[in-house]
This record gives sequence, C-alpha cells and structure tokens, in this order.
Amino acid sequence: MSKHILMVVTSNDRLGDHGGATGTWLEELAGAYYTFIDAGHTVSIASTRGGSAPLDPGSLQEPWLTETGRRFQHDARATAALRDTLPIEGLKASTFDAIYLVGGAGTAWDFPASTPLTRLIEALDRSGRVVAAVCHGVLGLTTARCNHDKPLVAGRAVTGVSNAEERAIGYDKIVPLLPEERMNQLGAQYSCAAEPFQSHVVRDGNLLTGQNPASAAPLAVEVLRALA
Repeated sequence: MSKHILMVVTSNDRLGDHGGATGTWLEELAGAYYTFIDAGHTVSIASTRGGSAPLDPGSLQEPWLTETGRRFQHDARATAALRDTLPIEGLKASTFDAIYLVGGAGTAWDFPASTPLTRLIEALDRSGRVVAAVCHGVLGLTTARCNHDKPLVAGRAVTGVSNAEERAIGYDKIVPLLPEERMNQLGAQYSCAAEPFQSHVVRDGNLLTGQNPASAAPLAVEVLRALA
C-alpha cells in the first residue's frame, strides 16, 4: 500500500554571520527521495517558508555529487518540486504517514526556529506516525515535546552529525547549534559511528535518525520498514 511521506528541507541559504552559501545537502535529499519513490510511495517536499529551496553548493561538486544526486538534477519532476516546495505552515499531520527532515547546514538556523514545523512533528509523533531526520536535520526535533511535556528526544536513542564531523569540516565554529551537543543537553541517548562520515542509523520506536549524508538512504530504508 502506497504511503505519503513528507520530506522537509531548509529555506535558509546563508551560514549566518559568516555569509557563506548553504542549503540542503543534495545527497541527503536525493538518496532518500528515490528510496521512497522507487518503492512506489508518494513524496511531497516542503520547506519552512515554501517556494524555491536552496541546495548547498558544496553538495553539487565533486567528490560529493553522487549518481543519485545527478539523477535528481536531471529529473524534471523532482527539481520542479524543489523550486515550488510546500510551506510547512498549514500542513496537517493527518495527511502524511511519515516525515523525513533532510539535512544541510542551513537547517541549523530555520528548523529549530519554525513553530509550524515543531507543531507538525509533535502531532505526527503523538499519533504514532514515523518521524525521521538526518544529519543537521535532527535539529528540527530539538524544539518538539512529547505528551508529557518533556523534550521529544529525551531518553530516546538518536544520532545526528557528530561533533567530530563538525570539527572536521570547520562547522563547529559556524553553526549556532551542534546536533550531538544539543541532543545530549536534552537528555537523549546519542550515539555515532566509530569513524566520522560512516553510515549510522538509529531507530527508537517511531523515531528514526541518521548521522550524516552516507546515512540518508539507509535511514530511508528503515523508514520504509517502519511504515511496513
């Protein structure tokens, strides 16, 4: 039976006061997108503001541009959806079977600041639907709360881009929030791969998280298992 999956991407194209360009990391979007589409499911793409959503320029260059990324770039339907994303505000949780928060450093600014995104995540979680996030996208989970008014991630097994990975690419001095640090502050049970940039996926009930770009497609596979 076909499911309806909402993929959420950032609307933010700047690295705060540092001024560099950012956006969604293409592989994190494309890897999951085609895992869902090729399995016969329906995918909608939304962003915090709606409309055209930026891609991180770094993800469009070698060696980061993968075959899946190239497929997305040449897919008229997929690129049109990214140019005309749905605004999060007004979306109803009952419309979707799962939400997948796509990463990219831009999410560190607009995901935690989006009240409509927080409310949508809370509604999906409380109805038992699948809530998934990868890399910096996990920061969208950090403002959500569960039925008992404690942080959604408190006491739950999670992952997300690690402090070591942030330091390796110099983002530890740029992004306003470090996912590993913030998850630990909220009482989550954070874990990561033994080596930076290796795939690592964690499932805790209906909450599924992936560590980095290499984890995007494997996380999407786990989402499909959860939906089944």
